[in-house]
Amino acid sequence: MAEDFNTESMLDMYLFENGQLLEQLQETVLEQKDADCFDEDSINEIFRTMHTIKGSSGIMMFDNITAVSHKLEDIFFYLRESHPDNVPHVELVEHVLEVEDFISNEMEKIRNGDPVDGDASNIIADLDKFLNMIKNGGEAEAAAENVHEEPKHFYIAPVATSASRFYKIFITFFPETEMSNVHAYKAVYALKEIAEDILYSPEDILTDEKSSEKILKDGFRILLQAQCSEEEVREIIGVGYDIEKVEVYECDANQFLLGFDFGDQAPAPQIDLESSVEVIEARQEEAEKGKAEADAKSPEKPKIIPGDFVIQSKEPGKQKKLAKDKPKGEKASFISVNVSKMDQLMDLIGELVISESVVLQSSDLKVPGLNLDNFNKAAAQLASISTDLQNVIMSMRMVPLTNTFQKMNRIVFDVSRKLGKDIEFVMVGETTEVDKNIIEHISDPLMHLVRNAVDHGIETNEERAESGKPDKGKVTLSARTEAGKVWISVEDNGTGLDREKILAKARKQGILDDSKPDSAYTDKEVYQFITLPGFSTNEQVTEYSGRGVGMDVVVQNIQAIGGALEIESTPGSGSVMSLKIPLTLAIIDGIVMEVGNSSFVMETGVIKQFIRVKEDMMIHEPNGDEFVMIRGDCFPVIRLGRWYGLEEYQESVEDGVMLILEVEDRKICLLVDKLIGEQEIVVKPIPSYIKKVRGLSGCTQLGDGSIALILDAPGLVE
Repeated sequence: MAEDFNTESMLDMYLFENGQLLEQLQETVLEQKDADCFDEDSINEIFRTMHTIKGSSGIMMFDNITAVSHKLEDIFFYLRESHPDNVPHVELVEHVLEVEDFISNEMEKIRNGDPVDGDASNIIADLDKFLNMIKNGGEAEAAAENVHEEPKHFYIAPVATSASRFYKIFITFFPETEMSNVHAYKAVYALKEIAEDILYSPEDILTDEKSSEKILKDGFRILLQAQCSEEEVREIIGVGYDIEKVEVYECDANQFLLGFDFGDQAPAPQIDLESSVEVIEARQEEAEKGKAEADAKSPEKPKIIPGDFVIQSKEPGKQKKLAKDKPKGEKASFISVNVSKMDQLMDLIGELVISESVVLQSSDLKVPGLNLDNFNKAAAQLASISTDLQNVIMSMRMVPLTNTFQKMNRIVFDVSRKLGKDIEFVMVGETTEVDKNIIEHISDPLMHLVRNAVDHGIETNEERAESGKPDKGKVTLSARTEAGKVWISVEDNGTGLDREKILAKARKQGILDDSKPDSAYTDKEVYQFITLPGFSTNEQVTEYSGRGVGMDVVVQNIQAIGGALEIESTPGSGSVMSLKIPLTLAIIDGIVMEVGNSSFVMETGVIKQFIRVKEDMMIHEPNGDEFVMIRGDCFPVIRLGRWYGLEEYQESVEDGVMLILEVEDRKICLLVDKLIGEQEIVVKPIPSYIKKVRGLSGCTQLGDGSIALILDAPGLVE
């Protein structure tokens, strides 16, 4: 191997492609976990997945991944070829998921730069035992055990025998295939298992990255000597997401020894549609006579690969082509981009939005008498382009919840098996798209809610039978968008929350007000107690619950991204845990307001109404609390200037503006001095060296260059 060979780009591609394959594998397996067996398409798909992972891992010399994927490939090869009966399906599902977990863990080590040292011997032994069992009709074999042997080094012998066959192989990759040289070597690596002799062109596919361009342009050529059929060759090199076409042609030894002259130097045979039959026949006789004379003087030339034929007419501009040269229909192409680059792009569009506000709100434009017609037209066009650019970039960051939901499917499967509960998992709206940063924040909270639903919520099979409920418990994970927010709900049909038990625990921990009777607390208030730190009604500590931690972390993580947790429950029927989170964290629509000499911003979605009030509408309590009566309803009032101890703010409610805010069905009124207007706000985090202040979630830069603080409505309502 050349000294300048750099595996960094190959490693990135290996992790990216195999990561996608493992996600698809887990999705396929979990979709059919409740079936009687895998269907034929799924068996073929799992076989191809393991074959690909085995080949690419072998190239990268990750021997433990190669070994375990090869063993699982053996099982699905047997299932595909022999179609055995009495295959224990659930056990097979567990084996596949165990292999998927092992490979995922090893790939995580690779990402972190740690040694890939996982021991797959136990997994391989279990797979061997399973394979022997299904080969023996469902009975375990007590005789000699099929012990895994480490892959041997390949020895390619160029000496042909009477059973040897010779092939010329031409591989065409899709134009958008990245690192086609690596994909080409994967094909070579796979063929080495059957090869007596193998050559390929270009030959420097690993040491020269530029060979990738040549392969995409001219294709990849392989000369193969092996004792196998053409169908077996095509089986090993299958058309997939990277390979567009594979052409395999059997030849004799003489043609094989001619090397990579596949006939490209000769002009492509042309089919003449214009000449008469007599002329064509005479031309053919002459050509055959010349060919016979040439064959007597020189070795036999190799066959020209079919697909290079071109049908031409004499009329210029009307060239006709066969399938190979025919332009294919438009195909969606994808490119992988580092997330950090997407974050930088998002930051830049944020700066662009700020700069646009600075330009459009410049004090120079307020000089009397200026004719700004042309400027306003240009500004409107700039604003339109800026908005479109922002929408495109935001859409690039939006990813579906499918992978996140599939992880929850896996959790339900694993936990229900360990707890001995029969549970059905249903996903609704998994294609809903949210910002990638949002997904990173909700994965852990969602996992905890799903585990709680399986452990706390769903009863055991015996308890469900005693209460007359359906045999299967049911956990439903759903997502929907509404008014710039995404709602993700975890619903179960279990026992529901026990109000009295929660109240008793809360009173024991001193959470309740002694002067307030239990009946004065609403169900919603009672259910929120379970989100407090250290609160747990589960008396038995298990692997999944009973430690009094978790729900408070869920709420903290959700509130950190401007979301909220709502809990609903019906005793005996089940519970619904709903996460209400924003679609994105980067740019929001906000209302800019002033209090004294300070500027604040409030997200538009939580403001229900602006209103001016009179002093006689105010109610002043002896303890200093204030309320306002608006159309018969009484709302608590927060004077923002007094709340933050600002100077020179308006004391009189009649000189200010009252904002009615609504958060989770709770309403308050916020008194500010005046409103400035609506504006797109680029959210910036408050620096870490500043102590966290209740009611503030971030800051932003306004058009005049000043800094405004972004108000956190849930923090004010608490």
